Amino acid sequence: MSQSLALRFANYASQLKYEQLTKEAIHEVKRRLIDSFATASGAMDSEAYQIARKVASRMQSSPGASLLNGGTSSIELATFVNGLLIRYLDFNDTYLSKEPAHPSDNLAPILAVAEAYQASGKEVITAAVLAYEIQCRLCDACSLRKQGVDHVTYGAISSAIAASKLQKLDASKIAHAIGLAGVSNVALRQTRSGELSMWKGCAFANAARNGVFASLLAADGLTGPAPIFEGDLGFMKLVTRDSFSVAPMGAEASSSEGFMINRTYIKYWPAEYHSQSAIDAALQLRQELGNDVSAVQKIDIYTFEASYNIIGKYLEAWKPKTRETADHSLPYCTAVALFDGEVTLKQFDPERFTKSDIIDFTAKVKVHLDDELSKGYPKGIPNRIVLTLANGKTLSKEVAYPRGHAENPMTDAEVEAKFRGTVEPRFGKAKADKILSQCWELDKLTEVGSLVESLA
Repeated sequence: MSQSLALRFANYASQLKYEQLTKEAIHEVKRRLIDSFATASGAMDSEAYQIARKVASRMQSSPGASLLNGGTSSIELATFVNGLLIRYLDFNDTYLSKEPAHPSDNLAPILAVAEAYQASGKEVITAAVLAYEIQCRLCDACSLRKQGVDHVTYGAISSAIAASKLQKLDASKIAHAIGLAGVSNVALRQTRSGELSMWKGCAFANAARNGVFASLLAADGLTGPAPIFEGDLGFMKLVTRDSFSVAPMGAEASSSEGFMINRTYIKYWPAEYHSQSAIDAALQLRQELGNDVSAVQKIDIYTFEASYNIIGKYLEAWKPKTRETADHSLPYCTAVALFDGEVTLKQFDPERFTKSDIIDFTAKVKVHLDDELSKGYPKGIPNRIVLTLANGKTLSKEVAYPRGHAENPMTDAEVEAKFRGTVEPRFGKAKADKILSQCWELDKLTEVGSLVESLA
């Protein structure tokens, strides 16, 4: 009988060494930490964070872990609070494939477990590359979305594996952690349907919390069901409803492709990733109009299947009532980019998206599913915007690789600027400088607790 997928993951995780990582992967982990601290800092005023922090503050444990912005809690609840912060603004990184994902969501469990178990910077880097590898390879292998299952389901598995790696578990215990995480954390796609709630930004944080819990149980000897993927009532039978295989992973003997972290994308604008190219196109069209959109009578968005079904078809998208709906609205994100000439955090404040001027302008949008554009996905995210003006003239712009995409990556300076834009107003320049220095020198840190505490 061939080796199960869980055992393959477990063996890979237990054997992966820092010395096997490429310099490009190591550098990218540092960039993703900087980016994640930027998105977390920007979310610290959110009501969801205040609620989660209040709940987490009731729990103390030994070992425990730090909450970003101050306080401590259990490892699992620190994972939840910090994961919520990283994810909440829909501003953290992305990977697009058969299943879309936000792989930097894995950094919250990694930081919590690393702090509790006094892991080094090199160990954190290795665990991060591992988590990205597992989650992105699963996303390549099979879609969850088409079965009504949320993408965070894969995250429980990747988080459990990364947490197990940081605890230095052997392959047998890692396989049990995968079984525990996989059997009990199937999340429904209703999280991202219709009018969106606070839970949209919490879903992966919860999956990661449960992944960490699975690894802690396995570490003390609790066994999990197997084979979790191939079993007669397992993951492939009941969740994906398709058998699948996972391609050779970075550092496996048969792989020559490098590591998946270098194929993922940092967000330039704080909105759902499939809208990034539409925002880019809209901003370019606004410049062609001399920044005057008063003559725009009609806005047609031609988009691909994933974009249409995730952020383009719900009626709520034309008149969002929550921040979560606004940043997952292709009509609103495109319209506000045209109207305001920028897409920043303030465009997703209720005071902005509920104003009559932008509601009226968004009403001019029509979204069209374009099968030809769908052929360009997931290599690119091709959106075409066509404006019809009062004089009957039309302007068109199509973008497939927006700023931040792996084919059009942000520079280190741009990532730092994104970081300073949210961190400095809250923590000051001196602390921002210190955190940046620690991140860029992550491989030299003997333990990472001081890095997390820097954002207290």
